[in-house]
Amino acid sequence: MIPAYLLLLLPLLGIFYFALFGHQEDVGRQNIRFNAVTLFLSLWLAVNVFNSGTLLSAEEYFIVDSFNVYLIVLTAFVGFTTSIFSAPYMAHEKDIGKLTDKRLRLYYSMYQGFMFAMYLVLTTNNMGVMWVAMEAATLATVLLVSLYRTPESIEAAWKYFILCGVGIAQALFGTILLYYAATQFSDAENALMWSVLYENAKLLNPEILEIAFVFMLIGYGTKIGLVPLHNWLPDAHSEGPTPMSAVLSGLLLNDALYAVVRNKMLIDGATDSHIAGYLMMGFGLLSFLVAAFFLHRQKDIKRLFSYSSIEHMGLMTFAFGIGTPFATFAALLHMTVHSLTKSAIFVTVGHAAQISGTQSIEKIRGLIKTQPKVGWGLLIGTLAIAGFPPFGVFTSEFLVLLATMQSFPWLTPFLLLGIGIACAGLFRNVQPMVYGERPEGKQAVQANLWPVMIHLVIVLWLGLAIPNFLADWFTQATILISGSAPL
Repeated sequence: MIPAYLLLLLPLLGIFYFALFGHQEDVGRQNIRFNAVTLFLSLWLAVNVFNSGTLLSAEEYFIVDSFNVYLIVLTAFVGFTTSIFSAPYMAHEKDIGKLTDKRLRLYYSMYQGFMFAMYLVLTTNNMGVMWVAMEAATLATVLLVSLYRTPESIEAAWKYFILCGVGIAQALFGTILLYYAATQFSDAENALMWSVLYENAKLLNPEILEIAFVFMLIGYGTKIGLVPLHNWLPDAHSEGPTPMSAVLSGLLLNDALYAVVRNKMLIDGATDSHIAGYLMMGFGLLSFLVAAFFLHRQKDIKRLFSYSSIEHMGLMTFAFGIGTPFATFAALLHMTVHSLTKSAIFVTVGHAAQISGTQSIEKIRGLIKTQPKVGWGLLIGTLAIAGFPPFGVFTSEFLVLLATMQSFPWLTPFLLLGIGIACAGLFRNVQPMVYGERPEGKQAVQANLWPVMIHLVIVLWLGLAIPNFLADWFTQATILISGSAPL
């Protein structure tokens, strides 16, 4: 567990380091180095799990298994590539006077704070600590959303804080109910240890667990952005710095869904009913369809892709809700390709907004003429996230459709309808931004598009062929979550 401890320690130290030295000229490169080391540690941890199976710390405070280790690697990878994008982007924001040295220290310090909270959510064995870590992530992102201190950003931060605060309170009540059910057979000290709960799931009171899951789904579902609890997400994306939009969509939403799935595994083990799955399917499908329609109404480019995130998180929640091994495998793959694609899109969106000096869709035009790399990046990223072949999103969505046809065929038309509406909504807005007439006076900006290219190449690769080691990894996680292999 040494790499897991170091993985938590490094960003924790980074919070204090950047609070003191986050205004230095090379702070962007320092942030890249911090995230490069955590990426190395995550890979070291993954190799340990691959060779030895599930790792449990001596005091049982931390657990790393096939489900969370792949999310740890994904978190570290997106955190690293976003830090590469973040360095020139935030330097430009400082150069044009949008940020002071004090705000820059706050940004980099909270970047590390956010990463620390994400790693703690994924590695802790205690369901109570998981809740605390999710709340810590909320506090870090509230400070980042309000970084520019404009009236709009402060309003968005307050909206985010209030809505997620109410949501996380629901999750706390659900956790308390889980604790109450666990104390019927376990001592108080170990009552919230996930490994203990999972091994003794049959001893848990099913009625109390079902009520607890409703509160936790609503609570963590607010973080996921499930409809009707999604209102904070578009505002937070549109008013906060763009690098945070990349990690919010690519990481925070995944971790909240991870918490829901962990709790679903307990409910499935304790009851013979499929109540947790039905609830997830209902909320997931509603979110998927509503977000698809809202894509047509957006006037802000960041809000447009935030609704796309809601759509895809709804699809993942729906797939995990189906609960079959095939659907679970598809959901895990979709988590991966969505995180990579959406974070790449937000990188290009950030540069598009810098070129045009606005986030208004109507005023962003001719990107492919002003700065071709940004234009092509936005176009290819949109093709990928819309589910065009041969990108990985097409593969995962196709697998979700097949899993739905196997288990709930009457729901398949709703999925096809949502995919079609979402695709039309995206290209209706993106096409003129990429190909429209170039406005006078627009100049290219300093842009680092390596993260975009790396992410999209991986997504393309996963669409053409899933490497054996990754397929084995997903299969092991699927067996852990659903009880058997997908095929």
